[in-house]
Amino acid sequence: FLRTQEFAYITLATDVTTGSSIMPQKRNPDAAELVRAKAGRVIGALTSLLIVMKGLPLAYSKDMQEDKEAAFDALDALSLSLAAMTGMVRTLTVNEKAMRAAASRGFSTATDLADWLVRALNLPFRQAHHVTGALVARAEKKGIDLDGLSLDEMREVEPGITDEVYSVLGVDNSVASRTSFGGTSPENVRAAAKWWRDELGRESSR
Repeated sequence: FLRTQEFAYITLATDVTTGSSIMPQKRNPDAAELVRAKAGRVIGALTSLLIVMKGLPLAYSKDMQEDKEAAFDALDALSLSLAAMTGMVRTLTVNEKAMRAAASRGFSTATDLADWLVRALNLPFRQAHHVTGALVARAEKKGIDLDGLSLDEMREVEPGITDEVYSVLGVDNSVASRTSFGGTSPENVRAAAKWWRDELGRESSR
């Protein structure tokens, strides 16, 4: 999906893809497809272990001799999958322009606008929803995004709107405004990435 011609969000490196037997331009994402299949194998191993263990009355029984094959097979599959995905992600190329364009389509900041109307103008959400819908219809008719509407055009729908509204419109502003725990703001993402790097560093040093 992410690398199809219709979306083209990413391009995979040639060393993690193979050519098609009939279409010379095609690059099959072998690593991703094999990892997807390995997930079924690991889930199968878990199911096998659960069934082996479910009937044990107490402590060790000879049944548990059968847990090793499934456990070791799952570990091998997981190790191979991690190596394959690490190589694939490390070498892929991101098409930022295409992803940014997709993120801004469909009036994705309409909810931000409705929330701002509630927060800044103290409108009931039902009314804010109605105002936002009217502004979306106006922008759609003109073939522009919400932040392309002038302040005067917005005030024709809701006179209380101020130029502060532009601070919540646009993809960058929308992403940056999510500052609560688990939010999408760049600061949050950088903090989460640092936490995981530190955590994985501690794990590898044990």
